Amino acid sequence: MINAIIFDFGDIFINLDKPATISGLQKLGMKEWNDEFDQLNLSFEVGAISPEDFVGGFQKQLPNASKEDILRAWNAVLADFPFYRLEFLQELSKKYRLFLLSNTDSIHINTFEEKSGVSFYKDFYACFEKVYFSFDIGMRKPDPKIYQFVLDQNNLVAANTLFVDDKTENTDSAAALGIKVWNLQVGKEDVVDLFDKGLL
Repeated sequence: MINAIIFDFGDIFINLDKPATISGLQKLGMKEWNDEFDQLNLSFEVGAISPEDFVGGFQKQLPNASKEDILRAWNAVLADFPFYRLEFLQELSKKYRLFLLSNTDSIHINTFEEKSGVSFYKDFYACFEKVYFSFDIGMRKPDPKIYQFVLDQNNLVAANTLFVDDKTENTDSAAALGIKVWNLQVGKEDVVDLFDKGLL
């Protein structure tokens, strides 16, 4: 019987517009997303480098871009957060232990909080027993250690825990630990369809 649910954040609650960031960076001179950009992103997501080093790394490859230009392009990925999803989460929190587990960075989270406003993001975070951001804990999905960390920290039983994420590699990694999973198909499913999936 499921008594705890771990949720991803991006494209589960907040909608993402990934092409907008790529398009924004291309306008600043990026020809393609290369290994150096990838490494910068991975390092930033686990808190290994500062926001200044992250932006500076982009400026080395995009010498004509200002810090503001880069931040604007980087944050373009963050789209809307439909209010009905927050309402659904608030109802769900009355019946289940809820956790948030997101691969994200400090720039994106600060921007989300600024855009959504204090009242909204506090109501959102209040739905969860604990919020885990990769940049805070130095680990990222799909590393099995991150799921085990959440289980151990909160005395969760894998078989009684559901993990909801839109990336197959993340749900596969969690499932290998015995966690029940829903690999949500973005654009075809919505988190509020949870009870229709027969997973609880």
